[in-house]
This record gives sequence, C-alpha cells and structure tokens, in this order.
Amino acid sequence: MKRLACIALLLYACSGLGAQDNKLVIDADFLTRGEMRYGGLATPDDDIPDNARFVLERTRLGIAYERPSLQAKLTAQHAGTWGGMAGGAFNVYEAWTKFYSQSGFFAQFGRQNLSYDDQRIFGSDDWSMTGLSHDALKLGYEGHGHKVHLIGAYNQNIENMGGGTYFSGGIQPYKSMEAVWYHYDVPNTGLGASLLFMNAGMQGGEKGVNEKTYFQQLAGIYVSFRPKKWSAEAAYYHQMGNDENGLPIDAWMASAKLAFNPSRHWSVYGGYDYLSGDENFATPAKGALGLTRHETIHGFSSMYGSSHKFYGAMDFFYVTTYVAGFTPGLQNAFIGGRWMPGEKFSLDASYHFLATATKLTKADKPLGHELELSASYKIFKDCLISAGYSYMNGTDTMVILKKATGQGDLHWAWLMLIIKPTIFSSRW
Repeated sequence: MKRLACIALLLYACSGLGAQDNKLVIDADFLTRGEMRYGGLATPDDDIPDNARFVLERTRLGIAYERPSLQAKLTAQHAGTWGGMAGGAFNVYEAWTKFYSQSGFFAQFGRQNLSYDDQRIFGSDDWSMTGLSHDALKLGYEGHGHKVHLIGAYNQNIENMGGGTYFSGGIQPYKSMEAVWYHYDVPNTGLGASLLFMNAGMQGGEKGVNEKTYFQQLAGIYVSFRPKKWSAEAAYYHQMGNDENGLPIDAWMASAKLAFNPSRHWSVYGGYDYLSGDENFATPAKGALGLTRHETIHGFSSMYGSSHKFYGAMDFFYVTTYVAGFTPGLQNAFIGGRWMPGEKFSLDASYHFLATATKLTKADKPLGHELELSASYKIFKDCLISAGYSYMNGTDTMVILKKATGQGDLHWAWLMLIIKPTIFSSRW
C-alpha cells in the first residue's frame, strides 16, 4: 500500500496539477518630489517668471496577474501638487492583457507603456508625474536573439455614431499610429541593433469644416556595443510626411554616447546630440509674434520619448517649447561621471553645452552652459531618496527664444522620495 501511495503521489506531481500556475501581485508606487526654481520660463501673461517652490506627488496602485499563456495588468494613477484645489489628475495608467506562447509569439492589447532602446522616441517618461502610455495593440515575437514588435493604435474622443471621426486631445496627440520595431543581439559580442519605423496620423483642420488626417513618418536605427569596460551607443532618425497643418516635414536627429567603466564603483561618459531645426526666426527679439510661415518643417520632434533624460535636466528643450512654437533645433555636447562607492549610494555630475542647430537672424547659436549634480541613496530595497541641483548660465539667445530671464543665472533644485512596496503576492 505504501508503494502504491508513493507511485500515486509521484504521478500527481508529474501531471502538473499541484504546480503553482497562477500568480497575483499587488504593488504600489509613491513618488513625492519638492522643487525650487529661480529663473526660468515665463508665464503666458508675464515675461518675467517668479521664483517657484512646490511639491509634486504621484501615486500608483497596480494589480498584475499571470498564468500560463496569459498576463494582465491594471494600474490606477493619481498625480497632483500639494495643496491644489483641483485635486490633481486621476486616470488609468495601464490596463492591458497579453497572450503569449512558449514559442515566443505574443499579442498585447489595451493601455500600455511603449518603451524601446534608449527611450529617445518611445519611452516611459517616468520623471513626469503622469508618465506616457498608449492605447494600442502590439503583436510580436521574441526569441533566439530576435525581437520584432508590430504596433497599431486608433484614437477617438467618444463612441458617437453621429459625431464623425474628428479627434482632439486624448492621452496621445495622434489619431492613428502604426509602428514596427526590430531588434537583434549578436551572440557573445555585446553588440545590438534596432530598426524603427512609425507612421502617425495627425488630425488637421476643424471639425465638420476642413478636417483631414495628415500622415508623418519616422524611420531610424539604434546601435549599442558593450565590450567589457566600455559601452557605446548611437542613433539616427529621420522624419518625413506632413504635419497637422499639411506642411511637408524633412527633419532628422543623430546622437552618440561613449562611456568607460573601469570598475563597478565609477564611470565616465560623454556624447553629442544634434536635432535639426528651422532657419526662419519667427519671433523677433522684442518678443512680437512674427509672420514667417515655413514652407518645410525642419524642426525635429522627439515624439513620445523620455526627453528629460537627454537634453538637460532643467527641461528647457523638447519638454517645453520655444516662444511661438519656433524650433531652431538643438546641439547638446555633454560630459560627465558617476561614482558608486557601494550598492546603496551613487553620485553623478555632468556638464552640457547647448546651442541651436540653425543660424538665427539677430541671435547667436549658443544657448548656454548647464551644470548638473544628482545623488541617490537606497534606504532599503523598495525605498530610494534622491536629490539634484542644476545651474544654467543662459545667453541672450536663450532669453529671446525661451524668455528665460534671471540675468543668465538659472537655478533648479529638487528632493525626491520613491517608495515601491509589494503589498501582496501569492502563487497557487
């Protein structure tokens, strides 16, 4: 009898009936950041901005479920400013379901984050309070070093049969979007390369009058190489098609970054970004709105990337716009270093030289010099505190294009606490 019982128990275990095939995780994300700014962007009604001090908060509560061939996630989000009467913004950041097979094929649909390569074109933009997400269908395959994702999205304001198809607002500005991303890692080399193509349909005109969807395209490549103590990455993207006003687009950007990591305790890096821009100076020095209309758009758009990560932490470029929407492009040359004496603490220092990409009328190219310091300390496994300080010595061109006053001395400091606890986790 004992032998029969052992055999039965073995057959039960091998059948998989006792395996823990279901997993449920409930987690939270609490972000609180206080900021102090001296000098910076003017308000629409005032050329001279006041000093600003405020505390921002973001709270996310997520539920993730997984079983063989199925994953699902729901994340609710609230973002606001301490003391705000409006109560901030409450929305659903993620709400998606994913079917997948052991062979590497998958289908994911719903509200989701699209984050690829170095996040320059598609990114999570986690620095912002709301982040970036897309209502989309994603089909793909991942296996044997190859990854290919096909993405499709179609946005509408409301399911109104009599309201037509005019679209405005929404979590993303496009009416429709299709993208293909392919990535390959060369085995045993540290070399990886990605190709990206995107087609975005932008709503133009006015509802019921001259409404029309204009399509613009982006195509590019990203390459990374990480041999032992070195790492290098480079990217090139070209934009074409038409903007939402029907004007043709011919814009591009290129970037390169090199880092040396002699030990796990410190590293140094440097790089250069170039984003094309428009030559016509549409905003005269006195601040009046010019009447120049560009025949072709040469100003590159960073699309749906994490721009805070690349073009200076003070977010003067590609997070906020120039006066009257004029885009003379950007050159960003930077160097920096990172020190990590232990597993919990890190310190980063960097310098940026910023200039326009195009030659302007009655203004020089240089925009200024920006110095950045940041430090972080992991209090415990799910709690991180970080702080930073940035100083920018802006030029007269910076004041003209951004109305960034403060006699060329612009300061910004922040202190942030991030807590990401796992509230509940279960397998059955």
